[in-house]
Amino acid sequence: MAAGKRVLLAGESWVMHTIHQKGFDTFTTTAYGEGHGWLRAALAAGGFEVEHPPNHLVSVQFPTTAAALAAYDVVILSDIGSNTRLLNPDTFERSQSRPNRLHLPRDHVAGGGGLVMVGGYLTFQGIDAKARYAGTAVEEALPVTMLAIDDQVEAPESVIPRVVVADHPIVAGLAAEWPGLLGYNRIIAKPGATVIATAGDDPLLVAGSHGAGRTVAFASDRGPHWAPPRLPRVGWLRPALAGDHRLGCRRGITRRGMTIAWIRSALEPGQEPEFPSTPSARPLFIGSPAPGY
Repeated sequence: MAAGKRVLLAGESWVMHTIHQKGFDTFTTTAYGEGHGWLRAALAAGGFEVEHPPNHLVSVQFPTTAAALAAYDVVILSDIGSNTRLLNPDTFERSQSRPNRLHLPRDHVAGGGGLVMVGGYLTFQGIDAKARYAGTAVEEALPVTMLAIDDQVEAPESVIPRVVVADHPIVAGLAAEWPGLLGYNRIIAKPGATVIATAGDDPLLVAGSHGAGRTVAFASDRGPHWAPPRLPRVGWLRPALAGDHRLGCRRGITRRGMTIAWIRSALEPGQEPEFPSTPSARPLFIGSPAPGY
């Protein structure tokens, strides 16, 4: 197993402020949600220690030095815009110079670490191009190039992913037919990167390397709304992400949606650790529950 391996999962949280207008009268409610529960449960079940700074705390909790980031084996960025990591309160509120936290993951990968970006409205370039990773150091490290405009592709009719490199370690042993997706971020694979699966004519799952480390881009969501609410188990993904370890992925039946758990492990083919029947971290809400984005 991969006991002792540490994962930094940044993002996957949101705050919703709702105005209820009833004739002349109004009132508001506020809800806070986290969408990482199944992903974190899968990682924990695989023997990984996961630290999750939610979006509203990333500005103060995401490491600001290479030494601090080196404490983690893998960095996962999921539904978190570049401004959230760029604008340290010291910079935004007090006009003080601070390290660029888009450079740190790139340098971390170059030194042998792992980096994964998961799609969503605020990753890659994002909705209205607000995620703004195009042209950054994060894009430099990832195996894909991003558009300079809004890159969301909404597919209400559902698009069926297609595996194009069936013998790649990531998809070896997976079912040939994947469940349909309701959307994804449009990305472009870099020369030398491996496009493992596509959505329509666009890359969906891309693997590559940067320096001594390895990177993965998955262009759709880790759960609703782009991923369907229920999926049959279709297997494991076991790519080599960094060093001699493997990055695995399990897709299982969930109530919140697709579990796409990138975990590095030393599992032999055919071995699967037991996964909990319920997530170890459920979404937290103030007010009425709402789906993730």
